[in-house]
Amino acid sequence: MTNSAVWVPIPAVAYWAWLVPITFGIIFGWRYQHDKVRLSNGIWFSLFFYSLMALLAMTILGTNNHPLIIISVAIFVVLMMAIGLVFALQAFLLLWNAWIVWKRESHTLANMLTLFLGLAILLLPFFANLIGNLPKPVSYFMTTFPTMVVMYVAFWFYNYLTMLVIYQFNFPRYRQDYIIVLGAGLLNGDQVSPLLAQRINRGLRFYQKQQRKTGHPAIMIFSGGQGGDETVPEGQAMLQYAREHGLPATAGWAETKSTTTLENMQFSKQLIDRGTIKRPRTIFVTNNYHTFRAGIFAKQAGLRADGIGARTARFFLPDAIIREYIAIFARHKWWHAAAVGALLLLSLLYVWLDVYHGAM
Repeated sequence: MTNSAVWVPIPAVAYWAWLVPITFGIIFGWRYQHDKVRLSNGIWFSLFFYSLMALLAMTILGTNNHPLIIISVAIFVVLMMAIGLVFALQAFLLLWNAWIVWKRESHTLANMLTLFLGLAILLLPFFANLIGNLPKPVSYFMTTFPTMVVMYVAFWFYNYLTMLVIYQFNFPRYRQDYIIVLGAGLLNGDQVSPLLAQRINRGLRFYQKQQRKTGHPAIMIFSGGQGGDETVPEGQAMLQYAREHGLPATAGWAETKSTTTLENMQFSKQLIDRGTIKRPRTIFVTNNYHTFRAGIFAKQAGLRADGIGARTARFFLPDAIIREYIAIFARHKWWHAAAVGALLLLSLLYVWLDVYHGAM
């Protein structure tokens, strides 16, 4: 009897091809180890991941193992169909999310980003039809330049999402000296909000687990100043909440001057620097969607600390992630402005070559 699944040796050159994803993986790993909040790390991870997937597909096809090939192709097709469906329905999904946020959250501009984005996607075909009726040079430019800009913004958004997801896999050792919990607004001027409670509880769980596993003492620093509509500083309200939920009185400090995430890091570092530990091990706690940008601020403040994220309601994530990306994008506004300027010149050159030079 013959076996229908005949294994065919892979050509020797294919083995050398594995050096490509291995090289990209090593570069990404080295860069990520040295700087976890560098957005360009997402490019190296994507090069590693997609080259690995391509070689894996080639390897599976090279085995001539028909059951394995059928299963792999089926998984790939289902995945592509799911991605295609989400892409096709993205405007409606964004509007659905906006409706949920509208019902459950305050009606602020920051909470309506998915609404604006969903409407923009729906209106895009109508604008495309209007542009198509303009003179040819204008039509070409009005199509080419916005497309390039959207692709540029989407490219960095994809890298941001990649690094945000990867950053969630931080697993600090249970040997921390300080645990910084970042503040958020208080309810009714003096009450810890559900979102803020998630952060405090996440920090408390880490503190308590470290005590059980290693017995290594840690100080929790609750960082947040007093807003204009608050009767007590956030840091003080957070410390009181933590003590009511099991934190020993001597294991918590309140930092009560900060008004921004950068100041959270800077003022917390000042408290840490007053201690006697020469090279303190530190982590910070915030909501999962905020960890990556908070890590950027920690680096800016000279604080060597990785972040761990508290759970966030799923309906709130799309809006929060978009808001975080806009804030990160704006940090390098002059660099991005130069890039958009270059895209403008490329668009003009393309229109000139295609319309005027092509007509000759």
